[in-house]
Amino acid sequence: MSGAALPGQDQNVVPDFPQTMGHPKPLWMLFMTEFWERFAFYGMRWALVLYIVAQFSSGGMGEAEASKIYGAYLALVYAVAVFGGYVADRVLGYQKSIMLGAVIMAAGLFMVAFPQFELFKLGLATIVAGNGLFKPNISTMVGKLYAQGDERRDSAFTIFYMGINAGAFVAPILTGFFARQVFGQQNLPDYQAVFITAGVGMLISMVWFFFGKSQLKTVGLPPEGTNQTSRFLMVLVGLALAIPLIYYLLTIDAKSLQLFVLFPLFALLCIALLVEGFRVGNVARDMVIAMLIIFAFNILFWMFFEQAGASFTFLAEKIVDKQIGSWTFPIEWFQSINAIAIIALAPIFAWLWIRLGKANPSIPRKFGMGLIFNGLAFALLMFALTKLVSDKNMIPLWTLVAVYVIQTMGELCLSPIGLSMVTKLAPTRLVGLGMGGWFLSTGIGNNLAGLFASEVSGETGMTTQSALAGYTQGFWLLVGGGVLLFLIAPLIQKLMHGVK
Repeated sequence: MSGAALPGQDQNVVPDFPQTMGHPKPLWMLFMTEFWERFAFYGMRWALVLYIVAQFSSGGMGEAEASKIYGAYLALVYAVAVFGGYVADRVLGYQKSIMLGAVIMAAGLFMVAFPQFELFKLGLATIVAGNGLFKPNISTMVGKLYAQGDERRDSAFTIFYMGINAGAFVAPILTGFFARQVFGQQNLPDYQAVFITAGVGMLISMVWFFFGKSQLKTVGLPPEGTNQTSRFLMVLVGLALAIPLIYYLLTIDAKSLQLFVLFPLFALLCIALLVEGFRVGNVARDMVIAMLIIFAFNILFWMFFEQAGASFTFLAEKIVDKQIGSWTFPIEWFQSINAIAIIALAPIFAWLWIRLGKANPSIPRKFGMGLIFNGLAFALLMFALTKLVSDKNMIPLWTLVAVYVIQTMGELCLSPIGLSMVTKLAPTRLVGLGMGGWFLSTGIGNNLAGLFASEVSGETGMTTQSALAGYTQGFWLLVGGGVLLFLIAPLIQKLMHGVK
């Protein structure tokens, strides 16, 4: 996440790497390391709420609680990334942070496979802690392979992004295959096999990086002359304290997590950015204000986008007609649609923005388009739940597939430009904190996604009526937010002082 150089390290000095397919050879090692980590992360995502209901709850009463745990888990994944970037920057170095994060994530994935609720939540807390050390730092490592001004940098991140989505595409299909065809049954999947398979994927990621990190040479190493043993022990002590804290945050009510942890943390972060903006001058102040306004709309977007792993999963299980002749479309395959759509549509969107030239929408209007696309996905669900319900009280398969594709179009309007926007608008001294704000706003949206999904399921489990009522509310909030953002876009653009 944070791209700052380590103390005593010259960020502009890049080793003379061997080249493979026009890029430094270590890029391809990082590509596969990230592929397997994303395989692990998304491999368990489709099964998480279903497993909680099947293993730890009874009937529809479990859906609301499962959605809240899911939202809190994702929120903490994003929040902890803020601290993981700091550890790599200032304490441990990137290579050791990534290795340690991989080990901890693998341990957490195997822990959640045990059918004991407290151990399950401790496993989730362990995954969160490991992800905080791994995910933001491996992305930063990609940028460190290139000197400042190297025109291949954007291409490298595009390649890396494809690795992420390739892992996200394969993961649900393969973990679902093991859960249904190998260890379970089509109608009675063995969800524990999902987490074990994901854990094996994380071990592959760890081993791949362990044997490949020598290719990185000095990139991502800690500064020379520091006592690495004492620093490593310090990080281990920090993890020993952090994992129980994360566990506690997963056990408290999701609303309390939002009100007493996430919102206050976000408020303090915003205040720190504003204070720095005012200190630097009027232009910096205006840019910070513009960035914080967009953060608020980012929360709204992810609150509804992340229904993919929560209420949409229950929708797919109970209300979507998955029969195609004698074959049943697996629930987990829905989770691969977003990755396929990104791979297919990202080049088209990239071409479109260039093709539009001076007519290319501003950053606020692209965010507005993202919200409106997300809203249109909910409009389709409203139509399906009103006009397309069959005698069996089911809606057609194609409608949920289309929903995922439309949401992906919204994501491509918003997500790729978010981090770039932060680097342009945040005060120079606090770009890392600005990145933290971006991740934290996404995390807040994810926790709200769990709370919203719990309302959609209600006390007795999801029905066509409860889904229609909830998704109608989502439609109006998203479209209303998108229209509002379009209306105030000129004001935000003025505050951005020419930043495109």
